[in-house]
Amino acid sequence: MARFLIVEARFYDHLNDMLISGARAALEQAGHEVEVLTVPGALEVPGAIALADESGQYDGYVAIGVVIRGETYHFEIVAGESSRGIMALTMDGTAIGNGILTVEDEQQAIVRADPAQKDKGGDAARAAICLLDLRNRFAG
Repeated sequence: MARFLIVEARFYDHLNDMLISGARAALEQAGHEVEVLTVPGALEVPGAIALADESGQYDGYVAIGVVIRGETYHFEIVAGESSRGIMALTMDGTAIGNGILTVEDEQQAIVRADPAQKDKGGDAARAAICLLDLRNRFAG
């Protein structure tokens, strides 16, 4: 059993609730402990994971959030930089499943977030479990 931290960018409550539900179900089904930490937005997710990882309290992480394209370039910055930060941590050996949705509109987000549809929260949790298993396999 491992300890996972779901770090959510709490911006779209109803969408995040679906993503967290899928992630939690996948982690608990695999026999892991789960906690949830909330940060203001997607740009804060990599920093929060880095801080939590320094504490040594968790074995893996699931990044959760939704970024919906708006009328400005801000979408590209938030989507790209949050993804870049998560990837940098992953390349350093942190087991992270990236469940931050980057979509054109709310309807796309609903389809992807809903555990009964595309279950991207569950997919992100399963990716984190896979990376943790790989890290453990190659550690020894």
